[in-house]
Amino acid sequence: MEFKTLKSIIEGLLFLSGDEGLSVRQIAEITEQRPDIAGKALQELKEDYVSQERGLQVVQIAGNYRLATLPDHAPYFERLAYSPSRASLSQAALETLAIVAYRQPITRVEIEEIRGVKSERAIHTLNNKDLIHEVGRAEAVGRPILYGTTKSFLESFGLADLKELPEPSNFDASSDDLEEETQLLFSKLDSQMTFEDTEQA
Repeated sequence: MEFKTLKSIIEGLLFLSGDEGLSVRQIAEITEQRPDIAGKALQELKEDYVSQERGLQVVQIAGNYRLATLPDHAPYFERLAYSPSRASLSQAALETLAIVAYRQPITRVEIEEIRGVKSERAIHTLNNKDLIHEVGRAEAVGRPILYGTTKSFLESFGLADLKELPEPSNFDASSDDLEEETQLLFSKLDSQMTFEDTEQA
């Protein structure tokens, strides 16, 4: 495999791995390369981001490598996260929030199994809006992040605590009735926003 191709593959792998990241050993296994070769390609990729003044960087956290934004750009990311035009939640974000709200604590992989699609972007959006956050690590291979809702989530939906979540008609812990949970959460958000609008008027 050409070294340039290897670096390109590693970049894609880091993107897909999200917050969990990958170790050099994992990258070597996936790309079927020796660890020293994978490590060298990873280091060059990291240097490429710096020399080319890219908007992302390769960082190492707890032994794993992942893609991250630049600290200097944080003010712009905050504007994006809290922009009025971004105030409403997309269907994907609302579905993801419903899953976290009703099934927490839950991992990204479990969320994606329920939704049937990748949910990293939705999780990132909800995290930026302070509606969900990391609540721990699962006792599983790789110790994946567990997500739960925040105090801001309760305030946004007008809830005193999670016991006040609308209860699905036939809900149980193993239920996959995502559509009903999402609709209930949407209705709760809609009624809360209407109530706030009335107060402001």
